[in-house]
Amino acid sequence: MLIQNGVVHPMDAPVIPRGFVLLEGDKIAAVGPMEALPAGYSGEVLDAEGGHILPGFIDAHCHLGLFGDALGFEADDGNESTDPCTPQLRAVDGVNPLDRGFREAREGGVTTVLTGPGSANPIAGQFAALKTDGRWVDEMVLKAPIAMKFALGENPKSVYNERKETPVTRMATAAIIRENLAKAQEYQDKQSKAEEDPDEDVPDYDAKLEALAPVVTGALPAHFHAHRADDIATAVRISGEFGLKLVVVHGTEGYLVPELLAQANVPVITGPCLTDRSKPELVGQTLSNPARLRAAGVKVAICTDHPETPIQYLPLCAAMAVRGGMEPEDALAAITRDAAEIAGISKRVGTLTPGKDADVVVTSGHPFDWNGEVRAVFLNGKRVR
Repeated sequence: MLIQNGVVHPMDAPVIPRGFVLLEGDKIAAVGPMEALPAGYSGEVLDAEGGHILPGFIDAHCHLGLFGDALGFEADDGNESTDPCTPQLRAVDGVNPLDRGFREAREGGVTTVLTGPGSANPIAGQFAALKTDGRWVDEMVLKAPIAMKFALGENPKSVYNERKETPVTRMATAAIIRENLAKAQEYQDKQSKAEEDPDEDVPDYDAKLEALAPVVTGALPAHFHAHRADDIATAVRISGEFGLKLVVVHGTEGYLVPELLAQANVPVITGPCLTDRSKPELVGQTLSNPARLRAAGVKVAICTDHPETPIQYLPLCAAMAVRGGMEPEDALAAITRDAAEIAGISKRVGTLTPGKDADVVVTSGHPFDWNGEVRAVFLNGKRVR
């Protein structure tokens, strides 16, 4: 498939005012200006008609497939709110790939998502990176697990306060996280000693500690749900104590402590922005947050937190960041290149680079133009819209 005659946003090179993208099989084969079209090409052609050609959009944090569309408890598989520590839970065991949200994601140009359990528990479980087309989750997995989900702030407090169980304070939430990370370090240390010395006993299998072991070794990123500035600081503090590979999710008041995040080299997945201030910790919500974080040297992605904001509105969320002062190409990077880099999947997706997955979006106008439309979406080289 040759997609030609459009404004090409490679995201790893300058914008090409009139260019093409060539797909071969499930990979990108070539990208360039129209003057450099491959000679003798005789395959299928899609004329972008002056529209825009971009990498497939990436939602770096959502719960797609875990909270059923327009359904109640029967399809609510996003929170195992019976135990504050559930790292052994795997998103792939709960995702319903036939949920209508996946089709709407494709229609909106979203080709990759990071989805997983919600924020009811201080330690919630394992996120997965999925492509948005498939009939069963195993054929959609880009990488699983992709991150371990932690949560600070009001959500764990409110869930367990209703149950009259711990944690009901921020102190208890942090203590539960610390206790289990320390146990995981001990478990991992015993495993390492047993591998090196046959006289050492292998520790009894523990599903929770087994899941946390790659987190404390830094092999699996720790995604911390944190809105308020003090919760963000707690995430940085705990991560420093245990050597975690930290990513702050939401970071609603990140603009109040940008130096802390920049100095610790902590990226932030911002959003959702198209919501009300439904709880006290959102009182500082502002559209300028992504722009102010990026200006301070913090790497930023933008998410919908679907179903908080329906996933097809991811480009609109990025457009709202532009309204808040972000440069348009930076906002595009926050749902393509930078989102992929923060997620650790940039070798496969995020830019129109030859050799990467053929995930491509063609729009009638600039993707932030609400009057435009998504004309075509390719996922792994297959046209899905």
